[in-house]
Amino acid sequence: MSTSPDTTEDRVIAKIRELADQHAALTKRLSSPEAMGDHVLARELSIKRAALEPVAAGFAEYERLVLESRELREALAGDDAELASMARDELPGLEHAAGEAIEHVKAALVQSEDRAIGSVILEIRAGTGGDEATLWARDLLEVYTRYAGTRRWSVDEMDLDAEPSVGGIRRAIINVRGEGVWSELSFEAGVHSVKRVPATETQGRVHTSTCTVAVLPEAEAVEVSIDWAGDVDEHITTAQGPGGQNVNKVATAVHLLHKPTGVEVRMQETKSQAQNREKARRLLAARVADIERQRADAERSAERRGQIGTGQRSEKIRVYRYQDNIVADQRLDQKFSKSKVIDEADLGPMLTALLEQETARRLAAL
Repeated sequence: MSTSPDTTEDRVIAKIRELADQHAALTKRLSSPEAMGDHVLARELSIKRAALEPVAAGFAEYERLVLESRELREALAGDDAELASMARDELPGLEHAAGEAIEHVKAALVQSEDRAIGSVILEIRAGTGGDEATLWARDLLEVYTRYAGTRRWSVDEMDLDAEPSVGGIRRAIINVRGEGVWSELSFEAGVHSVKRVPATETQGRVHTSTCTVAVLPEAEAVEVSIDWAGDVDEHITTAQGPGGQNVNKVATAVHLLHKPTGVEVRMQETKSQAQNREKARRLLAARVADIERQRADAERSAERRGQIGTGQRSEKIRVYRYQDNIVADQRLDQKFSKSKVIDEADLGPMLTALLEQETARRLAAL
């Protein structure tokens, strides 16, 4: 009677082998006429393949080391004394290397699904702090945009609600695309608190202001199914400015309501009704998919602690103390330089530390 893998290690190896097979299938599909004639499809396949590359390459190296170790153990049991002596010297090193290799593959395994998501919708909203909060929202938007440039990610502005009186931003929604975008920017979801002297402060007092950041992996068509005709109410209106006044005479703003979940989206960034509808549908799909993910995560959390994606998005994650030149992330013990994070838009070290911590947590939960 055949037996299925029943140990944790067996299940992990089976999953790794499955992902290595997916990598091979993606490699083959990338060279197909279909992908070669469609640059959008080719980009999506390339991102998914790159996400699996560390798993596939690492597993191939692990299997090579295991095979060599097996051959050395056979030599140990053989009649050739000289060959057995050589095997006895080399075997410990090979087995140690194989152990390290599979640990690296496991780390890549728990990151692979995140790295396969190559598009996110990032929303910044000014919180408490009045005009200073809108300036803080503007600063955060600039940081994310500049960091995306260093990572060679593309940024598409989907919606922007400015506060022209002070040059701030009440709300901004951007689409960021590129390899590794979700695995890094997902850590930005939550409340960002800044302590600094506002530009409008005449007495040099430190104020505390906040912004909320939401990061949604953009839903693929196969990931979320929406009945646009039956489940979504669509209203076309004229775009509105501060105070609700109409800013043009042509009805181009799109307002969508997803009746099953109550999710609402309004998009008026462009003067094209078709473009606003397309952006509104993408944002609505991402929000509905996020609700479904959170529901599934809540169900799984009763069975397994540390499940991916169970963190509360509404809690404060980071404090930026300008006078001390410190950025303190609530999830990490170490502090970071405000000059690096804000002035230079260098989020890399902080995001790397968060990714390493999350990887260790997920490995412990395997």
